[in-house]
Amino acid sequence: MEQLKIGKATLTWLNGGVNFLDGGAMFGVVPKALWTRRYPVNDKNQIELRTDPILIQLEGKNYLVDTGMGNGKLTDKQMRNFGVLEESTIEASLAKLDMTTKDIDCVLMTHLHFDHACGLTKVAGDTYESVFPNIPIIASAVEWNEMRNPNIRSANTYWKMNWEAIEDQVEPFEDEIQITDNLKMIHTGGHSDGHCILVYEDGEDCFIHMADIMATHGHQHKLWVMAYDDYPITSVHQKEKWMDFGYKRQAWYTFYHDAYYRALKFDNEGNIIDEVKRERTEYKE
Repeated sequence: MEQLKIGKATLTWLNGGVNFLDGGAMFGVVPKALWTRRYPVNDKNQIELRTDPILIQLEGKNYLVDTGMGNGKLTDKQMRNFGVLEESTIEASLAKLDMTTKDIDCVLMTHLHFDHACGLTKVAGDTYESVFPNIPIIASAVEWNEMRNPNIRSANTYWKMNWEAIEDQVEPFEDEIQITDNLKMIHTGGHSDGHCILVYEDGEDCFIHMADIMATHGHQHKLWVMAYDDYPITSVHQKEKWMDFGYKRQAWYTFYHDAYYRALKFDNEGNIIDEVKRERTEYKE
């Protein structure tokens, strides 16, 4: 498992699963001739995407950013349609750190799409139960409301099996919430109406988790947004804001979905000046 130390925070990437989605959908209106220079594609026009939660260990607390693909919750049709070739093994990842799910103090949900939220609950007989009971699960109020009342489009990704069992744990916030003195969640919208990012500042040390408004290193260009984004122009504006902010700080940018990099640091011009590569696993589809 890859780790990165930034100021007082230690980040560790857990194994949350992998899926393969259409590259055109992931890069929206960007021509294939352009985006394929930045991110590899297979002969089915699919790109590999991780769904790997980030464990943030900070000030004696263990924070989990999103929860992976879950286990045994998707139908065969869903597994096929979403290109899921591997489900979560978060418990095994935590065991390598001499931890269990009971050691997690708080879950920070950037948004509640199935590929981020399926790991919140697990099958328990004929129903579901919380994977992380009795701890806060933080999400934006906008996202939490839509999760429980999806529209005709979002019903395809906001599922009752991912929220009903954890309803009493969710602590929604409006615009911004301070998690610690150095770490905060900020509601951006864009990818979903309630989408959030995380920003960590500790003196000169900084990281920004852009979640799905910059899902992979291939999405660094400020205008390159997904066809999956509900509000693409909002994604563009928020991306511009937080890329400008991070470039000036030479911040680390961390990834949940990227199959090749865990984190990248850019200079004032957006050139890569440091990197944490992901140890690669090749999949036979």
